[in-house]
Amino acid sequence: MSHLHTTALKATKVNHLKQLHAQLFQHSLYFDNYWVAQLINLCTRLHAPPTYVRQVFESVHQPNVFVFTNILKFYSQLGSHTDVLYLFDKMHKCNVTPDAFVYPILIKASGKWGVVFHARCIKMGHDWDRFIRNALIDMYGKFGPLEIARELFDEIPERAVADWNAMISGYWNWGNEVEARGLFDLMDEKSVVTWTAMVTGYSRKKDLENARKYFDQMPERSVVSWNAMMSGYAQNGCAEEVIRLFNEMMSCGVRPDETTWVTVISSCSSHGDASLAEGLVKMINEKGVRLNCFAKTALLDMYAKCGNLAMARKIFDELGTYKNLVTWNAMISAYARVGDLASARELFYTMSEKNVISWNSIIAGYAQNGQSKVAIDLFKDMIAKDVLPDEVTMVSVISACGHLGALEFGNWAVKFLEKHQIKLSIPGYNALIFMYSKCGNMKDAEKVFQSMEARDVISYNTLIAGFAAYGNAIESVELLWKMKKENIEPDRITYIGVLTACSHGGLLEEGQRIFDSIKDPDSDHYACMVDLLGRNGKLDEAKCLIGSMAMRPHAGVYGSLLHASRVHKRIDLGEFAANKLFEIEPENSGNYVLLSNIYASARRWEDVDRVRGLMTIGGVKKTTGWSWIEHEGKMHKFIVGDRSHERSADIYRVLSETEKKIRQAGYMADKSCVLKDVEEEEMEEMVGTHSEKLAVAFALLVTEPHYVIRVVKNLRICRDCHTAIKIISKSEGREIIVRDNNRFHCFSEGQCSCKDYW
Repeated sequence: MSHLHTTALKATKVNHLKQLHAQLFQHSLYFDNYWVAQLINLCTRLHAPPTYVRQVFESVHQPNVFVFTNILKFYSQLGSHTDVLYLFDKMHKCNVTPDAFVYPILIKASGKWGVVFHARCIKMGHDWDRFIRNALIDMYGKFGPLEIARELFDEIPERAVADWNAMISGYWNWGNEVEARGLFDLMDEKSVVTWTAMVTGYSRKKDLENARKYFDQMPERSVVSWNAMMSGYAQNGCAEEVIRLFNEMMSCGVRPDETTWVTVISSCSSHGDASLAEGLVKMINEKGVRLNCFAKTALLDMYAKCGNLAMARKIFDELGTYKNLVTWNAMISAYARVGDLASARELFYTMSEKNVISWNSIIAGYAQNGQSKVAIDLFKDMIAKDVLPDEVTMVSVISACGHLGALEFGNWAVKFLEKHQIKLSIPGYNALIFMYSKCGNMKDAEKVFQSMEARDVISYNTLIAGFAAYGNAIESVELLWKMKKENIEPDRITYIGVLTACSHGGLLEEGQRIFDSIKDPDSDHYACMVDLLGRNGKLDEAKCLIGSMAMRPHAGVYGSLLHASRVHKRIDLGEFAANKLFEIEPENSGNYVLLSNIYASARRWEDVDRVRGLMTIGGVKKTTGWSWIEHEGKMHKFIVGDRSHERSADIYRVLSETEKKIRQAGYMADKSCVLKDVEEEEMEEMVGTHSEKLAVAFALLVTEPHYVIRVVKNLRICRDCHTAIKIISKSEGREIIVRDNNRFHCFSEGQCSCKDYW
């Protein structure tokens, strides 16, 4: 048997392990408890695949305490605490009595429920064991009560360094710097672990200065010490410091371990620097480093964030049975990040096991790529499968509700937050402000903003943008001054929001002052200024401003001029702006449609046909206009002349009745909104069945008289619908809020918040 023992001692690779396994077959020792225990021990040391280890374990018909102890150690090292507890239950059913060596593993695996095993240890007389006592101090230090950890610590007659370390770590876990430092100072002998605990503790408090002080004072450092300091920098977003410290570590001759590589690779990943990533990979290859599944997952994530999805997928496929949840989630996030939702979803549904991060990755992918309805549907699936969402999930879902204008479901999501006590940080509150703003509920948006204990620039920008969309210019300007008082520096987005608000609110002088105060205005700021001048009829000044720009104007600048030309019927400037836009974005149908509108208003049908001809030659297709409305948790979508809805007959009946009412109130169809030279009657019919009118008719059909009607439209509302809905709001006594792709139109008592300029 001596050569088998020699083979076991020399094993350094999984292949060596399999060779020993084969020799055990040859010597008919495959079912022997002693050798199976040795094999599992080797599997733990060499990080063998879990499926292989489980097969080795299950080859024994009657495993003894040593086999059970080693398989428990394997899953404990793997972090698979569920498997540890399952196997302990199996051990109990097999009538195998655990010895003292098993309990530290069980206590670690049980988390806060380790107190159950504490009671069992007392009953079995194992509570005197120093390893068990150390595990208990560690457990109470992590999960509390901390006082029990201290009692156990104080009862130890001869404390080992490991006991001091566990207690110091316990104090750091609960943020008690004073006690942690007090115990550290009392220690006669400090190990590397002791010093490292101080580095880790201060890093958690984001006190990197003190963390580095203890790190620099260490009499000796292990790779774990270097890892702790690098992790501190990484967790606090100091990627450059991580790379610098890693290079220092290498120059000191300290060999990186798997944790080092995970930390360094992850820092390169967050840095998003492709050349830095390439240099790191080159170093790994030159040194012949064998990365474990965690490091390879970090490498996968790094490639993905640096834009090399092919290499990320290659690593993913090569991992084979070593893939874990983190690996799957990283690959799904990588696909979602670049908008490859088909690949992301395929992987998601291939996964045998999913956690909240898996759901977050796929939901966020759809939400961030403009597919809000799918994101919400996935969230509903998640709830149905009893997976409890976290703040990250809710931010994606609440934001998706905002994009859709789904206030009903958004309110349900808020109640879900409260019911499940999901605490929100600043991004969560920002998502709520966004949702309420986009759903036409500025009162609650402002209420959330005011309730925040701390705000960031995004909080302000989101509320400012909300007010801007309503034309509440004064409120937006006041927010700009308020954020400056709170020492929050406005960014380019802030100024875009405030200038847009000034434009929608008609504050020309205030907007001009704010524009002049921007140090380096960009094209977006100029676009806002052109829009502001255009609204006030100063189109020639707007054109001069464009000519004075230091940078090349983008489509938004000429788009603002084109819209102003339509409103003020300046065909000359409209043609100028449109021709520039045809060069910049030849595939944007909206520019052709706007120029057609200008010509149609002047009944220049030949020019309308010419623009249509340009669209045909260029292969440009007009974007289909749609409107949707939320009712009883469902989004109802309409297009012009739509008869596909299940209640279409009733909708058209209500539309006809409403039209009769508004005609009596003086409404006449605006036929200039039709871009064809057709008969008058046909023109009237075409504008009469626009998508927003159908949506309003549906709302009148299915909602109570006091209900606020909220419609979302993907294009700008046309003049005819705008006039009609103003009169409907008065004749029906309803508040109607239409969100088009430019702003909110709040119709009430025959008036609109946009004051007929949009």
